Amino acid sequence: MTTSENLMNASQKLAELSGRAKQAEDRAAAARTEARADVQHSADEARKAAEAHAEELHDTANATTAHVSSSWNDLQKSWNQHISKLRHDVDARKAEHDARKAEHRAEFAEADALFAIDYAYATIEEAEAAVLDAITTRMEADELVAH
Repeated sequence: MTTSENLMNASQKLAELSGRAKQAEDRAAAARTEARADVQHSADEARKAAEAHAEELHDTANATTAHVSSSWNDLQKSWNQHISKLRHDVDARKAEHDARKAEHRAEFAEADALFAIDYAYATIEEAEAAVLDAITTRMEADELVAH
């Protein structure tokens, strides 16, 4: 895959991310007026999708052909360290004058960007599941208070 194909793929994934975030927002808004069982079903489905995507992300990160930097694997330990490393790498790439090394670094940066998008997508699915679970829990509490 060429650099421009990677960038086009990243653009497409960003569009998918935007659409997925909107879908989660719409589903959460609609859930407020749905029956509790329907919301719970949606929450369960969202959780399954989130778990499947998380597994897919894990496999991608561990694949021998994946070009994912170790900083992404350590993301859960420290987001700030990750951001600092990315900024340092950007500065190093700007100073790079060897074309072959620059191309290699660019490919890794593109892979990191694509992985970051996938990570954000899984996070949105988790957030949706959490919101739907919270709505279900609120509905149950409201029912108990009413009786």
